[in-house]
Amino acid sequence: MKSKGLIILSAFVLSLFSQNLNACTNYLVSKGASADGSTMISYAADSHLLYGELYHWSAGIWPEGTMMDIYDWDSGKYLGQINQASETYNVVGNMNEFQVAIGETTYGGLDTLKEQEGAIMDYGSLIYVTLQRAKSAREAIKIMTDLVAEYGYASSGESFSIADKDEVWIMDFIGKGNKDKGAVWVARKIPDGYVSGHANQARITTFPQKKAKNSIASDQMKKLYDPSVDCIYAYDVVSFARSMGLYKGEDKDFSFSDTYAPVDFGGARFCEIRVWTMFNKVSNGMSENWDYVKGDIEHAETFPDGTPNPNHYATNRMPLWVKAENKVTLKDMMAYMRDHLEGTELDMRNDVGAGAFETPYRWRPLTWTIDSVQYCNERATATQQTGFSFVTQSRSWLPNEIGGIIWWGVDDASGTVYMPMYSNITKIPHNFEVGNGALMEWSETSGFWIFNLVQNFAYTRYNIIHNDIDSLQNQLENEYMASIAATDAKAKSLMEKDRLSAINFLNEYCNSVGENTFNQWKGLYSFLFMKYMDGNIKTKREVPEGYKYITPTLNQPGYSEKKYKMIIEQTGDQFKVKGNAH
Repeated sequence: MKSKGLIILSAFVLSLFSQNLNACTNYLVSKGASADGSTMISYAADSHLLYGELYHWSAGIWPEGTMMDIYDWDSGKYLGQINQASETYNVVGNMNEFQVAIGETTYGGLDTLKEQEGAIMDYGSLIYVTLQRAKSAREAIKIMTDLVAEYGYASSGESFSIADKDEVWIMDFIGKGNKDKGAVWVARKIPDGYVSGHANQARITTFPQKKAKNSIASDQMKKLYDPSVDCIYAYDVVSFARSMGLYKGEDKDFSFSDTYAPVDFGGARFCEIRVWTMFNKVSNGMSENWDYVKGDIEHAETFPDGTPNPNHYATNRMPLWVKAENKVTLKDMMAYMRDHLEGTELDMRNDVGAGAFETPYRWRPLTWTIDSVQYCNERATATQQTGFSFVTQSRSWLPNEIGGIIWWGVDDASGTVYMPMYSNITKIPHNFEVGNGALMEWSETSGFWIFNLVQNFAYTRYNIIHNDIDSLQNQLENEYMASIAATDAKAKSLMEKDRLSAINFLNEYCNSVGENTFNQWKGLYSFLFMKYMDGNIKTKREVPEGYKYITPTLNQPGYSEKKYKMIIEQTGDQFKVKGNAH
């Protein structure tokens, strides 16, 4: 039965108070680019102040005149009220019952456009309100843009990933500051067979405008549902830039990203490089963009095709999307989220910051200054401060009640387990539900805390300890993926008789997955601590006949030869043994 009443977003906001989600990663995969024909998006919600928990909103029917309270997702601040929809849909994490999924990354953009007095819709609320109201990606775009037009936009520049069971869209979005209410934006559909991505840098540059058959300005949104339309944009996206003195030239040459969020060293090295790592795995020829993503940005007088560059745009940008030469599997997407620049010259395991155990992490701050010269750490896709991350699958060949799965996990993607959560479930696993612990509130039953215990212990000797984590991670994820076909079939059979029975079955399945994952990881922490305590590696042995007990085998691996040589180079004879050592 659908509930009635006033929905208040504060149910999850308090646990997210004062977070800063300014370092996230999204990958987008069209149907033709995926191995199984699903659409997929991924998202890592990266913040040192984000507590990882699985959000849920139940479907509802609302009386006319019902109002909805809006709280800023980052700070918990009350922003105001909006009109509630007459009907809202079930939402699990960032995916709803109609297989619509939305992710985001913050890019900020021009400082003059970051504040809008009296605005109500921040980017986080925009996502979760829209998920409660949209049945398709195109409808989500309309809802999001209508909301900010009516209530104002209370955040800085954002990129959004929006997917349904047939299409995947990327949208770059920025407010108008205090010059005008609302936002300017461009949304483009990812061509079938292609992949895209964004990671805290606006990525849409030039785009087909309304004279082209396949594009439409937002003042003609009634044509949005024409499947031939694959580019949608605010009617004033160019004229607003002109009014602010940000652009000169013809409309056709206007670049959203280069105008509202010009790429700089950080935008390339800390952001675009994460997109590049995924592109490089699915497409050929990405080496030509390597210098760009390292931060070598060119601003030539003309573009490669010879056209003039009067606005001083970057002229060596990476493409918005690339063709998938290799079809992308679900397992691939999980692996993309776990990248530390392995196999590149910036491989984080290899420089001095990796320490003695090749740890592919650097503690913040991201940049530092020595002798008036600024230096940086790398900012890879997998990072220690992730609150939660996911990969969504929208599967058009199944009913909506079964087709949507959000593979969801907490903490650093490298050490998480992606658990299948069907987007129609109405009961969230206790170990991952909202309210079970908080960022400064310990809970013995919290999945977020047990995953952080394991991963933070592994950081101490990463190349030794993390192998055990990888092993159990792969085991569980493979088991869950292998179980999906049978789970789908059972749920579909139940659906033919009774929808509620099917949902209850999926509730039981997902809750058992959550409980099993938590218990397995709690056991893993105990095992790892015993095995690797005090710098040793201990392996349990069977007690031989005639023995009361037997101690485990003991291995003391020390450091690598490379590290020992480094010590000698830095200290000379300081540690040299003279005479006989005992």
